[in-house]
Amino acid sequence: MPGIEECLSDAMTLPGARGAAIVDWSSGLALGTAGDAPGGEHEVTAVEAAELARLATEQTAFRPPVDAAAEVRCASPFVEDVIVTTRTDFHVLRFIETSFDGSVFLHLWLDRHEGNLALARLRLRSLATELVLV
Repeated sequence: MPGIEECLSDAMTLPGARGAAIVDWSSGLALGTAGDAPGGEHEVTAVEAAELARLATEQTAFRPPVDAAAEVRCASPFVEDVIVTTRTDFHVLRFIETSFDGSVFLHLWLDRHEGNLALARLRLRSLATELVLV
């Protein structure tokens, strides 16, 4: 099972990958980075991406409906990933389930013309389930 460095290295092999980071969205701290950062600084990008992740997970519109029989909601976070597209780039934030009370996501920055968004989403889903955080 890959750790942070191996996970980021694997993410960077995707076509069009420009940068990747694993971020704690409660603090905005980058736990690991690879490649370039959109604004030139990984720390600033991590804080900004964390704010977007928090906004997405806090919205009730994105939560599954309450099961009428059990009246129980699914496990948090409810959002699997967030995708932001610009004229030149894709940003994919994939939430990672952890065994501890953590709030971590994988942020992949792709060139829009060279990258494959569908392939990136599939690979990030796989990486998120394989990642070992210690």
